[in-house]
Amino acid sequence: MYVIAGVSGHTGSVVARTLLAAGQPVRVLVRDAAKGEPWRALGAEVAVADLADQAALTVALTGATGAYLLLPPSGWTQTGIAAERKIKTASLIGAVRAARPGHVVLLSSVGAELSEGNGPIKYIHPLEQGLRDSGVPTTFLRASSFMENWGPMLGGALAGGALYYGITDGVAFGQVATEDIGKTAARLLLEGPRGTRVVELAGPADLTLQDVAQAVSAAAGKPIKGVSVPPAAMVQALIGQGASSELAESLGEMVAGISAGAIKFHGTPLRGTVTLEQRLRGLLATPAH
Repeated sequence: MYVIAGVSGHTGSVVARTLLAAGQPVRVLVRDAAKGEPWRALGAEVAVADLADQAALTVALTGATGAYLLLPPSGWTQTGIAAERKIKTASLIGAVRAARPGHVVLLSSVGAELSEGNGPIKYIHPLEQGLRDSGVPTTFLRASSFMENWGPMLGGALAGGALYYGITDGVAFGQVATEDIGKTAARLLLEGPRGTRVVELAGPADLTLQDVAQAVSAAAGKPIKGVSVPPAAMVQALIGQGASSELAESLGEMVAGISAGAIKFHGTPLRGTVTLEQRLRGLLATPAH
């Protein structure tokens, strides 16, 4: 039995669907029983468990051959992020220690080896450490930036003809589609435990801001230029768009870390197959864009 978290989001849904398509037994974790009904219709078991509820999570993980776990992203207006991350981290580690699934695949991030200077990624660092200390074989799937993160910026870029971002011009950084993350995680689960290890994952090519702007131009059929701004200016822009200052400042710290070369891969990452232009075409085809 494979237990999958995050099925209401982008990566967990791909993991679960991939395993079900391969004829594997799947138990999905949902916070709301109603959200589990479509998965039940596909043949999955459903466990209702909030990631902050260690007791429920322990029950859901008991007897699992493998589990796909993650810390869901913070909400756009969320405050008190550090305290909320701490509660969920303790719950996840405690449940894994108690239930002892055969193998955990954790959605981690490039830069998770750092305890500071990496923005929201720093909250994954203690989760990795706790899972290492648990003795349960764990694969840390350290993915690069999600291609889908460009989605909320596309409307403004198309309206103004420019894509503004806090990455220094000329700095190429990894970007990967959530589809590739989910398929890779499913494959790692099916491979089974190989001790505790790090697997790095990026898209087909690392891209600069100008590369991203060119991909937006190609996908949208109109010229878009990339404009690098200081991280502090990006933070203020995000706050102006309704983000909490806590979240905005954390994202500003992350892009500064990428530009400085602190947030980077340390080996040769696996490469996904979905290109940024392909993913942008999909994002632009949705009603939100």
